[in-house]
Amino acid sequence: MDAATLMEGAAGVAPHPESRAATAAAWAALDTPQEWQVFSHQLPDGLWESHLSVNGLRCGTCVLAVEAALARLPGVQQVQLNGASGTVRLRWSAPQGRPSQWCEAVQRAGYSLLPAGDLRAQQVRQRSQRMLLWRWLVAGFCMMQVMMYAAPAYWATPGDITPQDIALLRWASWVLTLPVVLFCCQPFFTSAWRDLRHGRIGMDVPVALGIVVAFGASSAATFEPAGPLGAEVWFDSVTMFVFFLLSGRLLEERLRARSTGALEALLHQLPATVERQRPDGSFERVAVRRLVAGDVVRVLPGEVIPADGRVLAGESRVDEALLTGESRPLLRRAGDAVVAGSHCLNGSLQLRVERIGADTRFAAIAQLMEEAAGHKPRLARAADRIAGPFLLLVLVAAAAAALWWWPQGPAQAIGVAVAVLIVTCPCALSLATPAASLAAAAALARRGVLVRRLDAFERGACIDTVVFDKTGTLTEDRQQAQLQAWRAGSESAGVLALAGGLAAQSLHPAARAVASLAGPGAWPAQDVTEVPGQGVQGRVHGPDGSVQALRLGSAAFCGAPDSGASQVHLADGQGWLASFSLDEALRFDAQAAVAALRGQGVDVQMLSGDRQLPVAQLAQRAGIAQADGAQSPEAKLEHLRGLQARGRRVAMVGDGLNDGPVLACADLSIAMGSAVPLAQLRCDVVVQGNQLALVPALLRQARRTRAVVRQNLAWAGLYNAVCVPLALIGAMPPWLAGLGMAASSLLVVANSARLARLKEG
Repeated sequence: MDAATLMEGAAGVAPHPESRAATAAAWAALDTPQEWQVFSHQLPDGLWESHLSVNGLRCGTCVLAVEAALARLPGVQQVQLNGASGTVRLRWSAPQGRPSQWCEAVQRAGYSLLPAGDLRAQQVRQRSQRMLLWRWLVAGFCMMQVMMYAAPAYWATPGDITPQDIALLRWASWVLTLPVVLFCCQPFFTSAWRDLRHGRIGMDVPVALGIVVAFGASSAATFEPAGPLGAEVWFDSVTMFVFFLLSGRLLEERLRARSTGALEALLHQLPATVERQRPDGSFERVAVRRLVAGDVVRVLPGEVIPADGRVLAGESRVDEALLTGESRPLLRRAGDAVVAGSHCLNGSLQLRVERIGADTRFAAIAQLMEEAAGHKPRLARAADRIAGPFLLLVLVAAAAAALWWWPQGPAQAIGVAVAVLIVTCPCALSLATPAASLAAAAALARRGVLVRRLDAFERGACIDTVVFDKTGTLTEDRQQAQLQAWRAGSESAGVLALAGGLAAQSLHPAARAVASLAGPGAWPAQDVTEVPGQGVQGRVHGPDGSVQALRLGSAAFCGAPDSGASQVHLADGQGWLASFSLDEALRFDAQAAVAALRGQGVDVQMLSGDRQLPVAQLAQRAGIAQADGAQSPEAKLEHLRGLQARGRRVAMVGDGLNDGPVLACADLSIAMGSAVPLAQLRCDVVVQGNQLALVPALLRQARRTRAVVRQNLAWAGLYNAVCVPLALIGAMPPWLAGLGMAASSLLVVANSARLARLKEG
């Protein structure tokens, strides 16, 4: 695509007809599957889901306008735009719709569109922020000068200043206010004109109207001091209002950028180029998109690994924090697997590419994060719907206030109307929920928790019961053995050494668990044979030169009583010698996670398809009081629905295919990072790196988010309840109204920014 053309429209500049045509042509180039697959993926039902960046959004009215423009297009099944992140999630049918149609529809609505994750979108934001900074600096300089000229009018007593001096000060103020109105106010005027041209009322409409009315009335008073409006000018109020408003927007942009930094960092993590090995063994630098499975690439220290693969040569510490949540760099050497998006820190690696592009783990994580950025919480959708009617009410209230105060003088009436227009702008209301949700999601993303739906915070704050699956969730992928009993007269160390010698010669998981328990003290074994389904047998040599024929395996194989538990037995020529209990290895942080959840007042349960005895044993080790085994997927679902029928709000944590139904039914569904794709598709949250400690951290963050959203909404309501009556009765001048509006929005965003850092339990 033509970057300059798209950036011109994205930056809010009204493109020329030739430029508009070029933009349409650039989008038409995306109408092929090879191009739209870069920012889209196909869903199981055959529909496509695309993620796009929308520029020019100012308020909830803008969000509704873009959603309406896209929803009317053929093939579009669902549209959801998050105004805080500027990301739209679009579900559409390829046979009926095309990306070029989206661009045309959004342009007609007065906005611009770019594929999400496109670096041009980041360049547009940076360009817009630089221009905003220039406007703020000009407004600040002019405001200080105008305030200096306005000060004598406030301090002087009648007769201290001659009419000629007053006129001179007014003309000087008018000259200095002119660049503020013509340059600094351009974003407000452009946005307001776009909204009015399309028959809607956005947040910038009352702002622009207030500026125009105040400047126009002040100009009339300057040009004709003896006229009906000559009693007062508001050049100081205009410049102060614009400066305060730009200050609020500048800080708001920076706080939002900081809150969404983790999302941006991940989506733009992959490098553009990498060194690929030629047939002669030398390396050449090529674009990452040219890689194919089987290529050998070299990643230098400080570079980002471009694809999933396996290390062939070299050794380096690798930082996988954004992908797995693992905060410590991991050592990777020949034979180890590496994932795209991780950083090679202190050494170079040669690796063979196994998966590229959309098949990588990085692409799956990026897709989940794009979904989160495009999702809009329920309260945010309600605020967007309220914004339009509220702004219409603002215009009516301003007009009514002007009529009421007109008998007191045109200057007084205009001042009150301007204050009403400015103070009632519902920016804080529209930002209250999305700003908090995005800040909270970004903080979790930095720890490896990917929130797919921002509504998860609203539901997660109400959770009172957490249900864990057992296998693969609370347990690791290996078994753990314990010496349970041995023949009288034998020593436990000798029994371990004998069993470990046999077990070391087998690859069976149970044997590996016994070998791990015995450790390096195992005695050597010879003539070891494996009996399928029974165990292993062979001769073990003791340190004193003795040789014993032994068997290690099932109860029947070793002549031991069958207790029904998971056990491995050891036997010699005299019969049974020892028994080892087998259990799945509990994850290292499982006990701490369960204790943290119980400390939050959450009831913890476990459901598993495994037999009741090992389930109960593992639950006891983890600190879980209620655990049910032998649970089919249907039984798990029935148990979950029973909890909900009793008024419980349930979070389900699982990782397997048979967890899909309960994940879909739970109030909050959490899939571990190793979960099969179907489980991840049905969940609200994905925990990377299988870190169970992040489950209580998620619920704690959800409760903090709910508290911050309530604080934001309460402040927005209190601000309007106090300031609107003050403006209507004439007790709030326009400059103070501008300060109040800017401060209210800034307070909401700053309060939400507290969620950008996780609070430890």
